[in-house]
Amino acid sequence: MVRGVGAVRFRTLLNHFGDLEIAWNAPLETLKEIGLSPKSLQHLQRLREEPDFFKRLSDYLNRHQIRFVLWGDPEYPPLLKQIDQPPPVLYFKGDILPQDEIAVAIVGTRKVTAYGRQVAEEIATFLARNGICVVSGLARGIDAIAHESALKAGGRTFAVLGCGLDRIYPPEHGKLAERITQQGALISDYAPGTPPDAINFPPRNRIISGLSLATVVVEAGEESGALITATFAVEQGREVFAVPGNINAPQSKGTNRLIQQGAIPLLSPEDILEDLHLANVSAKQTAKQILPADPMEERILKILEGQSLHIDEISANMDLPVEQVSAILTFMELKGLIRNLGGMTYASLYEVPSSKRGK
Repeated sequence: MVRGVGAVRFRTLLNHFGDLEIAWNAPLETLKEIGLSPKSLQHLQRLREEPDFFKRLSDYLNRHQIRFVLWGDPEYPPLLKQIDQPPPVLYFKGDILPQDEIAVAIVGTRKVTAYGRQVAEEIATFLARNGICVVSGLARGIDAIAHESALKAGGRTFAVLGCGLDRIYPPEHGKLAERITQQGALISDYAPGTPPDAINFPPRNRIISGLSLATVVVEAGEESGALITATFAVEQGREVFAVPGNINAPQSKGTNRLIQQGAIPLLSPEDILEDLHLANVSAKQTAKQILPADPMEERILKILEGQSLHIDEISANMDLPVEQVSAILTFMELKGLIRNLGGMTYASLYEVPSSKRGK
């Protein structure tokens, strides 16, 4: 809620004080010494002096049906937790479900062509029908088409906003935003009341890519914000797909340049499933109901609860040879209990029942 305190300063405060309540009540001079700006300090002081600040904030969130998840919570999206400087607080309206971890971003220009519209519709519809959550930014053009298509296909979709969730931008997407909350979630790391200032949108693109296994750029001009999302995806170690286009069309100059720079040319939506090894997502989503078959699988699920780990770390935790652990992981992946995030790093797709936790 304090302007000027983002993920970096948040982490600095936590590292310095060890507890955020102590940081909240720390002397302003101490906070200044560790890097808070005069404006941030003034804002913090005003909030401190407001009577019943936290109660009024809680009441406001409840009134607007806004919930939040903190980066230390088990419900925090695992893929987003892996990026550099993940947002410490994620606000959302709707639901973020475990199955939404299998997600792909679709982004592109606001000045969409008929070709771009057709391709965006085909990709989003295909992904949604295959049980993959479609992530985008609720903007005009490609973003809105991706959300609409996912909803029409009966799938799930996330819209990441560059403002507080009590302010929908652009305003004409109010009804679309409401529908998204019924089949996914509106998401933002900006506090309620934050206006949709232009400076907010480039940073929010790191969340679009961070929530996704891959980013698909459908159409983008040479200065398009979608290219920023693609850059974040590369930095986060995620795949980038670009739809080839007419070399003379302004809307395709950005995507064609991405391909020239190494992005995967997307010739068919099936390419996404093949490259990400997601061919059997729907079957795996159903297979999540399968229970662990033996104590070894249960141990691995407990180890992976709330985090993703490399096979070497799993092996060390279980005190078993990597070869034996690898065989168990392969079978669990086939059953849909876990997923290989790449590089032999695994995450659980199965929620351990509360009755078994801590045993």
